[in-house]
Parts: sequence; structure tokens; C-alpha cells
Amino acid sequence: MLTNLFSIFEPTSSIFNLSINWISTFLGLLFIPYFFWASPSRWSLFWSKITSTLHKEFKTLLLPSHQGTTILFVCLFSFIVFNNFLGLFPYVFTSSSHMTLTLSLALPLWISLMLFGWINHAQHMFAHLVPQGTPPILMPFMVIIETISNVIRPGTLAVRLMANMIAGHLLLTLLGNTGPSLSTTLLSLLIFSQILLLLLESAVAVIQSYVFAVLSTLYTGEIN
Repeated sequence: MLTNLFSIFEPTSSIFNLSINWISTFLGLLFIPYFFWASPSRWSLFWSKITSTLHKEFKTLLLPSHQGTTILFVCLFSFIVFNNFLGLFPYVFTSSSHMTLTLSLALPLWISLMLFGWINHAQHMFAHLVPQGTPPILMPFMVIIETISNVIRPGTLAVRLMANMIAGHLLLTLLGNTGPSLSTTLLSLLIFSQILLLLLESAVAVIQSYVFAVLSTLYTGEIN
């Protein structure tokens, strides 16, 4: 039973003491076998076009030595966009609106990039701490600023995705709770506004998935 407004974003729903909220994360796996046994349809061709376009775009953002990692970021985009869209269905927990999932995606990626960069390209990583043309007197401050900006990257990736997904869902919930107390005319306006917000949330679901994947690609491209 939901005890407060924000409890809809917490993994607390259960049946027989088994948490069922995170099952929504694995629902996207049900769509994968379809591409293997079904004949090519408009949907499968459309999705193939999206993945090939993303592959070409990520390829231009990455260095030649990192070209093979484009499939990782295409899969990352696909996973996030599936979770975002599945969360738009009523009574389905949006796993991407929870810090547990978003930080689990951003933190291992950032740690692996840092380990790879500092082990294999330590001199290049040190050079990144001091931008070219920095006055000598400002170098200690620039090292501190660049270090902090680098450390908070996984947090900004996780919080950006979580905040954008939870904001729209929270607004839809707040507006929906006012429905029983409204007149027929205001209720019609409310339903129309809810439909517009749902369309906006659909766009946000795609945009935030794309932003997460592109920023991850840019962070990878900085490691030479």
C-alpha cells in the first residue's frame, strides 16, 4: 500500500514478500526474441534504422581506437529507452527514476574509463587536469576544479536521468489526484493536459536516453 506521494517511486510493492517493482526492468527482454523469429516488420526496420544511425553518430564522437565501443552505447541507449517507455504504462514502476538503477549504470562505466585512462594513458590524463594556456598561478586551482568536475560526472549522469524522469511522473500524479474534485468542464481540461504531458514524457524518455548515451560517449572520447 502506498503511504505517500513519493512512495510510487520506491521499490516497495510486493506480493508474498517478493518485490515486484524491479520486474519492469526485465520486461524489455520480452521484446528481444521477437526480432529473431518474426519476419521483418515496420517496427523492426524502424528500430534497426535507429540503431544504425546511433552507431554512425557515436562513431564520429569516438577516437579510432575506441570505435568498437559504439555497440556498448547503443545497447545502453536501448536499455534506458525501454525502461523509460515501460514506466509510462499505468501502475508500472519506472526503474530509471530511481537512483539505484541510474547510478548503477553511470558509476561502473565511469570507474572503468578512469581505470583504463590512468593505467594506459596516465600522462594524457594528467594533461587534462591543466587546460592549455592556463597561467601558472591558476594551475593549482584548475587541477582542483578539473578533478572535482571529473569526480562528479557519474553523479550528474545519474541525477540528470532520475530527476527528469521523476519530475514528469510526479506532475502527472499531482494533476491526476485532483480529478475527483473537479467539475466536468475542468475534468475535460485536465484529461487534455494529461494527454499533452504524456506526449511530453514520451519525448523526454527518448531525449534523456540519448543524452545519457551521448555524454557517456563524450567521456570515453576524452581518454586517448
